[in-house]
Amino acid sequence: MGFCGGPVVVDGGWLADNEELQSEWREAKRRNKIKVASFLKEKTGYFVDPDAMFDVQFAENEELQSEWKEAKRRNKIKVASFLKEKTGYFVDPNAMFDVQVKRIHEYKRQLLNIMGIVYRYKKMKEMSLEERKIKFVPRVCIFGGKAFATYVQAKRIVKFITDVGATVNHDPEIGDLLKVVFVPDYNVSVAEVLIPGSELSQHISTAGMEASGTSNMKFAMNGCIQIGTLDGANVEIRQEVGEDNFFLFGAQAHEIAGLRKERSGVFGPYNYEELMGSLEGNEGYGRADYFLVGKDFPSYIECQEKVDEAYRDQKRWTKMSILNTAGSFKFSSDRTIHEYARDIWGIKPVVLP
Repeated sequence: MGFCGGPVVVDGGWLADNEELQSEWREAKRRNKIKVASFLKEKTGYFVDPDAMFDVQFAENEELQSEWKEAKRRNKIKVASFLKEKTGYFVDPNAMFDVQVKRIHEYKRQLLNIMGIVYRYKKMKEMSLEERKIKFVPRVCIFGGKAFATYVQAKRIVKFITDVGATVNHDPEIGDLLKVVFVPDYNVSVAEVLIPGSELSQHISTAGMEASGTSNMKFAMNGCIQIGTLDGANVEIRQEVGEDNFFLFGAQAHEIAGLRKERSGVFGPYNYEELMGSLEGNEGYGRADYFLVGKDFPSYIECQEKVDEAYRDQKRWTKMSILNTAGSFKFSSDRTIHEYARDIWGIKPVVLP
């Protein structure tokens, strides 16, 4: 389900940037863009050009929101089935699908994400069942990506994620309130399944270290709300979708408290001292916590609490989702090619016979 020159998500999903122009995706986009435009014309009396920007008022239209949520629900069911097949874990499609899929690297801070999950898990364990249900929205936290063969630290992070998942996913006290899944062999085919069913996408690299990034564009195009730092393409995405529709964190103040580190062995027998040591600068990595995991941790946790609050209000969340797709027009290949044709090639469109 999508429109405004951007991609589409209806029972499958449309993923593209200016480097990805497979013909079958273009055709899917064209068909479903028109479907949404036709829906708006029929249900509201307002005609929307499939290549035009979306009028904000219709993001609150009840029938559009209902169609939107149903499309997302179907895609989440596909993700749940895919995860069961690939990992053996059953996840509840009614939970929030929280996704970070990208190359495993310290600056991309999968470590910040998984430490935030550890913090969430520990807080849950301190509460009664009723307190947990009030405090926390059920989440399925999905990771994917590959580490370079010689990048030991990245491999430790993957190992940590899988060990945390093995502990959390088998804890009967927590149940479906929290699941952690690492998807093996992440590639474009896997992305085609995961991205349309995603609801929260994490683009949390250390500010100033991401050149641009395009996966965040794909998530926005598919109505996925993002949590991230002011880094790379996040800056432009936040401008286009609206500040209220992007969860920003990452204060740079030196006073930010450091990350509390988990060393108890509760997540298995593997020794993570070297991994945690890199946060302290004890391994010869130079300045302690070079990628600012500890410094951004409190801000990150506070922002995640805002995510939970927003998700409880499904009308608000769906509006944010719609506006993310609407605001992604700037990143569409349609817009890129149109500008190339106009400004570089000097050619005009013609109607095919």
